[in-house]
Amino acid sequence: MLKKKFVLWITGLPASGKTTLAKALKNVLDSKFDKIYHLDGDEVRVKSKKSLGFTKQDRDKNISLAIDLAKKYQDKGYLVIASFISPYKYHREWGRDSLKNFIEIFTDSPIEICELRDPKGLYKKARTGEVAFFTGITDRYDVPKNSDIHLETHKESVDDCVNKVIKYLSDNDFI
Repeated sequence: MLKKKFVLWITGLPASGKTTLAKALKNVLDSKFDKIYHLDGDEVRVKSKKSLGFTKQDRDKNISLAIDLAKKYQDKGYLVIASFISPYKYHREWGRDSLKNFIEIFTDSPIEICELRDPKGLYKKARTGEVAFFTGITDRYDVPKNSDIHLETHKESVDDCVNKVIKYLSDNDFI
């Protein structure tokens, strides 16, 4: 039973498991609740009417757009799962300040593991200079120090991570 609406904001390095976790969470929550929406960084960037790159200014615009979309869906009664690198601490603070029941989930994985997982080959391109402003290589990632849920995705299975999130939601009276 749903007790209060929330936004699960999943942050982490590229290829740390954000989208994989979001899709698995959506599958589990879809079986229990009617209105769930998954916002993904890649999809929002592609669907944006603005041509956004990866400069600090473009990242700010992208996260601002993502927060606005999450708010619109939340206002329509949806539970929102948002998977965005959101590399800067203030991006996540914007979300916490703007969205009701913002739950920050940190998908923590060492950069070496993320590089091995990298499905798009972006780490390699960043290391050779083909991709500028790449999080973790040529641009910073502010590691969350007080995330609501900290998942070590290089040590824990997807199912274990999903179970930890569901337990957090239950223990904190969201479901």
